[in-house]
Amino acid sequence: MSHAPEYRKQSMDVHWDGAINARHVCGVFYRMGRHEWLTAQGWRQLQADGIDRVIDLRNPGEISRREHDPVVDELSMQGIDLFNLPLESPGNKRFEAIAVPYMNHTGMFRLVCEEFGGHLASVFENLAATRSGAVIHCSAGRDRSGLVATLLLDLAGRRDEILAHDEAAVRGINEWHRVSPRKHPYESHQADGELDSIIRGRAAELEKFLDWLGYAEDYLRGQGVGESSLAALRQLARRENP
Repeated sequence: MSHAPEYRKQSMDVHWDGAINARHVCGVFYRMGRHEWLTAQGWRQLQADGIDRVIDLRNPGEISRREHDPVVDELSMQGIDLFNLPLESPGNKRFEAIAVPYMNHTGMFRLVCEEFGGHLASVFENLAATRSGAVIHCSAGRDRSGLVATLLLDLAGRRDEILAHDEAAVRGINEWHRVSPRKHPYESHQADGELDSIIRGRAAELEKFLDWLGYAEDYLRGQGVGESSLAALRQLARRENP
């Protein structure tokens, strides 16, 4: 059973047991918060939905099991490959001066694209290799996952859905802060008025980022993603919703 029975899912959310802030992005691609929140049943549900890989965007030092995480045996995860492909490198002075205490806003999307294009290229090359479905996740399933989801939606020709996806991610993790048994060191649950203001600010920065980006395909090509991978990504991102 889920470790968070009071967590209220949104209409867009998938119902993998234990998953927090989890939803379909486009094609065969999904997003969520920490994979450690999934129960054994949740992992089996991922596999039943065709997921063959989970890409963890966190830095290695962020990855650990916490006291309230469900215990999951390896058999439940069988058939799903777990990859750790961080979106950032430690020691980047420009990034660390702005990402305080961490990447936590759409206003940092351009910064990550400029400083860590090779990291993003590795993520998208991996996504292109999925056989049937992939999940991306970071810690909250909001910002690093949001950047990758934004590029995927653009590849899918669904640019008009990007702002709604960001809003859903912000609301999803805010709901988790409401019920989480573990107090977050920097964030807390926000009331509707404050949350609406946060969402509007993020949307404004996201619009600026999209103006700068141009097209995700051109950006990824410029970072070294190969033509065969780009073709696969287009096809996978536009596949009919599983």
